[in-house]
Amino acid sequence: MNKGNLPFWIAGAVLLYIGWIAFDMLRPVSGGGTGSTTSISAVRLSKLPVLVEFYADWCGPCKVVGPMVEELAQELKGKAVVIRINVDEDPTLARSHGVGPIPAFIAFKSGREIGREIGGIPKERMRQLLGL
Repeated sequence: MNKGNLPFWIAGAVLLYIGWIAFDMLRPVSGGGTGSTTSISAVRLSKLPVLVEFYADWCGPCKVVGPMVEELAQELKGKAVVIRINVDEDPTLARSHGVGPIPAFIAFKSGREIGREIGGIPKERMRQLLGL
């Protein structure tokens, strides 16, 4: 290797590293639960408001509101997107959104958070979070 080419090798290595990081960040994130297919992409790309529920199977209040969340998802088809994320299956995603106590509901519009609620909430409050 010629010492005169060293800056080119360094620049190439840096570009390769940046490309690898960008590729890794753009990969779909697998979440758990209902409707979790590339959940982060759904939140970022959806033209509709998105409600994300963070829950766990062992959580009592989560078991109570779970059926209501499922009903709401069916009722709001075409008007909003409802996603359930199991914090035990995707703890990194929960941490990245600052989720502590569960159930936690976060509403997004145009990829930005517009509301947040913690605990078992009625279906009407879920609608309010979405602005519906």
